[in-house]
Amino acid sequence: MKGKRELHTEREKHTRKASWFGRLSSMQKSLVIAASALALVLLFIVGYRSLFIRPDLSGGFLWGNEENIDYGDGIRPESGGKRKSEDFYTVLILGRDTGGGGNTDTMLLASYDVTNQKATVMSIPRDTMINVSWDIKKINSVYNMKGGGEKGVQALYQEIAQLVGFEPDYRVIVEWEAVGKIVDAIGGVYFDNPYPMDYHDPSQDLVIEQPAGYRLFSGKDAMQVIRWRKNDADSPYGYATGGIGDAGRMELQQAFLKAVIQQMMTPKNVLNIGKISKVFQENVETDLSFQNILWFGKQAFSGGLRVDDVSFLTMPWEGRSVYSRSLSKQFGRDFYLSYVVPLPKQLLQIVNEQLSPFERVFTLADLDIMSVNADGSLSSTTGYVEDQHAAKPPELIGDGTGEAENPDIIVDENGNIIDVNTGEIIEPNPEDPNGDLNTDPENPDATPDFNPEDPTPSEPDAPIDLMPETPLEVEPDVNPTINEGEQPGVIEIPSAPVI
Repeated sequence: MKGKRELHTEREKHTRKASWFGRLSSMQKSLVIAASALALVLLFIVGYRSLFIRPDLSGGFLWGNEENIDYGDGIRPESGGKRKSEDFYTVLILGRDTGGGGNTDTMLLASYDVTNQKATVMSIPRDTMINVSWDIKKINSVYNMKGGGEKGVQALYQEIAQLVGFEPDYRVIVEWEAVGKIVDAIGGVYFDNPYPMDYHDPSQDLVIEQPAGYRLFSGKDAMQVIRWRKNDADSPYGYATGGIGDAGRMELQQAFLKAVIQQMMTPKNVLNIGKISKVFQENVETDLSFQNILWFGKQAFSGGLRVDDVSFLTMPWEGRSVYSRSLSKQFGRDFYLSYVVPLPKQLLQIVNEQLSPFERVFTLADLDIMSVNADGSLSSTTGYVEDQHAAKPPELIGDGTGEAENPDIIVDENGNIIDVNTGEIIEPNPEDPNGDLNTDPENPDATPDFNPEDPTPSEPDAPIDLMPETPLEVEPDVNPTINEGEQPGVIEIPSAPVI
């Protein structure tokens, strides 16, 4: 119990405080109240601004030291210069499937002109031919050939930068499971599924059972849709062979992601920012902070960005079959692989008009685009082919009538055939199971030049080309156009109701 002296002391303190404010004039009291209110407002503004931080554009290759990037004898992509607008950003988005060996089969290059509220997202097919020193030149071989992880991602970044002629400002690596989690976080997505889907793969514990039609999709539904390419052999729907293939799947993914963006941009989902933030933190690796992501979102909302202002397209391409030295030796017969080969003029136009953030106009010599010559040799728009063996006509093992087979295989640095979906070894190299196919110590990445019994090369007969695959024979309400290589496809979907 407090004594009288203690109670008296407390009353004196309270009296002094009260008398201090009480002695102020009415104007002084008003000033004190106004100052206090202003301080609270300033604290709110500071806290509000700390949520939205504009990404830096002064550092070029921001997530690493650009002086340490080794582009070898290839071109050095543009990394600086005057931009088309003050806030024109480019981001490389890689989708990693942890259920399929952690491969980055989904590659998107996005540009966002914040000043003019225009955005473009271009899909890069996983079978795109790139200028590398090893024999299997599919872009999805880079990640595994460079050991996966951070080294694999950096190597993939470099190859895409050389392909388009400039270094993207930022990178975002998304675990595919995040798509389903985001869909659940925003209350589902309305989407018109164009295909009846019926596919089962016990090895991946993958079950895809989705009817065609327009409805609300859950996160589980979403993951099935974006992974589907074809149906089972005994499916009542058919499509056991061909299906829509990788090209059709990219178009389908674009359409679905556009529906997700449309749903995320509704005012209702501002209240779901906490859920979305959690998904972001658990499933995304990026050099953008979450405050940077919020800044983009704020600019989109306040700037009036509409879904129609976001163009989804696929890199323009054509399918070509190319002789493989390593696989021909592996199987003891002429072996060809199906590739996606970029169409140079169309890709250059997209880079200059939609993707590149720089005012500078690029030429074909600035982009590292591969092409297949009539004699089977390879060329690059830069004038330099890293694999010097491939720059010459192939030396055939047989008569050149071998067919293109299984475009879903690649070879690791030890010559082992691996499954691109799981990363597992399908068949070890029979001639060198514990060693390396390479024989040139000065160029460890190079594939050796084999000497077949018949030293006289001949131009191979036209092999069977498995790209692009046969499209589905259905007539859905929304049927994404599979890009056959003439023009990049742009998918339009019906407006989704606000839920």
